[in-house]
Amino acid sequence: MIVKAIMVPHPPIALAEVGRGEERKMQDTLDAFRTASAEVRDAAPETIIVLSPHAVMYRDYFNISSGSKAYGDMGRFRASRVAFEKNYDTEFTSELTRLLRENDFPGGTEYDREKELDHGTMVPLYFLDQCYTDYRLVRIGLSGLPLPMHYELGQYIARTAEKLNRRIAVIASGDLAHCQKEDGPYGYRPEGPAYDERIMKTMGTCRFEELFAYEPSFLDKSMECGHRSFVILAGILDGLSVKAHVLSHEAPFGVGYGIITYDIEGTDKKNRYLEQYEQTQKEKLAESAEKSDIYVKLAREAAAYAVRHNRTMPMPDDLPAELLERRAGCFVSVHEHGDLRGCIGTIAPVRDSLAREIIENAYSAVLRDPRFAPVMEKELPWLEINVDILEEPERISDRSELDVKKYGIIVSAHGRRGVLLPDLDGVDSVEEQIGIACSKGRIDPEDEDLVIERFEVTRHV
Repeated sequence: MIVKAIMVPHPPIALAEVGRGEERKMQDTLDAFRTASAEVRDAAPETIIVLSPHAVMYRDYFNISSGSKAYGDMGRFRASRVAFEKNYDTEFTSELTRLLRENDFPGGTEYDREKELDHGTMVPLYFLDQCYTDYRLVRIGLSGLPLPMHYELGQYIARTAEKLNRRIAVIASGDLAHCQKEDGPYGYRPEGPAYDERIMKTMGTCRFEELFAYEPSFLDKSMECGHRSFVILAGILDGLSVKAHVLSHEAPFGVGYGIITYDIEGTDKKNRYLEQYEQTQKEKLAESAEKSDIYVKLAREAAAYAVRHNRTMPMPDDLPAELLERRAGCFVSVHEHGDLRGCIGTIAPVRDSLAREIIENAYSAVLRDPRFAPVMEKELPWLEINVDILEEPERISDRSELDVKKYGIIVSAHGRRGVLLPDLDGVDSVEEQIGIACSKGRIDPEDEDLVIERFEVTRHV
């Protein structure tokens, strides 16, 4: 059973051995750490689960630390004498891994490659160990998978705790936004303080359903590192009656530190936030699919066929002439819960019709994008698909001729090429657009031989 949960940051500077006096500038955080640790002690957990953004992290897999024990020290922060060894709850990690495998959920101990404790784990335990050490540890990393899957992992963790009848305390480790001061280590962006204000309200009022509504580009720009930890925590608390206590929030060095503790007061079936979110999403996506034009309907049908049959869809019989008689390059983009899930396209037509271009690119987007694992059939209800039809590219002589909202770009040099579509979420400047396109093509954006072409698209959603 879950007996306590806390949300804390992990700044190494909070440790006196690292801060060497600078830690006094974050006294509110230090005091809150000690209060939160005492609350965990009073709950007398047998196992502590730490959700850490600095544990092993994969794009499409949740890593659970393996082995019987792990050692860690703060040597990389010039405080190697701060060190300890922790015994893992191997029964818990084994049962959780079994449950994930049984449900075809991407997580477990199979790919664990980091045996030392990370500072996202060590900093919270440094304060906890000052008042309580009678526990075993479970350490879990985050992933690049969509936020609802982080919540779902939390539900599996709670099910494991219930099955083993363990007294479990959960520590969601994560700093808030890193860009809150001009003179801070990461500079200033308006999204920084905006994220802090928003997440402290979400977590401090237990409105966990709001966690799914944080746009990926907003999270990226805020430079947060704890949001996914907080989503897993919310999943662990799914179906429970929870009371939050906000202990502190400050950003003395330009990085946000927030500490909240959660009392578990029983069950509450109304607090099924993932179920509520999925129902809303299903209705929204069904309405959107119904309104889609023939381009998107064809791409959606082709994507579903590809996933179910592992081959390209035969040409339908009832397509309009505009798809059968026209030839053009096109991109098919696939998103899941707001995150990119696949995007494959052709700059110029390579097939005998636009319809065939869309069918082939939809197949590749869901099964052959090298950045992602192939889409599984259970994901199909959650996919958002759009189709971009490309106009003829034209070479530019000056970057002032570019507009990230209007034009996509093709960059090339020394036989390499990178492409980026226009009007992408999170791409706000020409320099960003060029930098990303060059990165995709492994091209130096300052290369004197760099050639840039621009193109317009017609976007079908």
